[in-house]
Amino acid sequence: MTRRSIAKITRNHWHNGFLGAGHKAMAVLDGTSFKESDPFILFMDDSLNLPGGKPVGGPHPHAGFETLTLVLEGNGKDWETGSFELMTAGKGIIHTEEITSKQQLRILQVWLVLPPEERWAPPRLQRILLEDVPKIRTADYEVRVYSGTSNGLASPLKNHTPFTLVDFRLNRNAEIHQEIPAHYNGLVYVLKGSIVVGDKMIKAEEAGWLSPSGETGEMLFRALEDDTRFVLYAGQPHNVPVIHHGPFVADSTEDIAGLYREFRGGAFPHLNELPTEWKVNYRIVDGLHIGFNF
Repeated sequence: MTRRSIAKITRNHWHNGFLGAGHKAMAVLDGTSFKESDPFILFMDDSLNLPGGKPVGGPHPHAGFETLTLVLEGNGKDWETGSFELMTAGKGIIHTEEITSKQQLRILQVWLVLPPEERWAPPRLQRILLEDVPKIRTADYEVRVYSGTSNGLASPLKNHTPFTLVDFRLNRNAEIHQEIPAHYNGLVYVLKGSIVVGDKMIKAEEAGWLSPSGETGEMLFRALEDDTRFVLYAGQPHNVPVIHHGPFVADSTEDIAGLYREFRGGAFPHLNELPTEWKVNYRIVDGLHIGFNF
């Protein structure tokens, strides 16, 4: 089997985030074309050390894509460390992220474009907490499978766009394999330490981009330091152009204009108002993942 390799390594820089003082952000996809990153159109690493007080954030719309929110460091309340949320904006939804209290958080948020035939799907929400995430722990590594499959484990999440999201923690010189469909695009983002993939070394805060599709999809990762941590995002590309404007993704500028009209006309439901059958928490019960509506 030919191993999938790393085609290039990119590194962006922290900048001041939109929440003001105490918010720094890194736009991981900056400088990369959508053709290379398809189906991922945005990838933000957000570090928040907010003082609290005046509200920051607030209600905002989304449409045409899904948000993938992985909590690296939570607050033990609304944001649980290791939890993951997949929100399908679909034909339109309003989401509120308002913060008034002192917070120290770090989250990864990725926008995953919906397939053209499912761009206007009904909104839905799926969540899974760390204790219910499929995982492997050994003396040398830990693997957490949030979407797709890895090393014999499979996530219970239901996907419009097939994608793999795996969180790896390795000690020095530990190795781990990962199978990836040959046609998937994606990247490895190193959070801490450094890894080797083939002849490429990827350091903390760098993204290693998977080689173009066509190569058989197995990768071998080796850690160069103790407590190395990295995440893999890989997904099935749609291979169709999209228009991205503000909080919306669509097929045309006319569609974007229509979404703004619908939002301003009050046509988008709020996330909190979705029917319970469209909101699912996945829990492990007797060794099986069961979805519970909430």
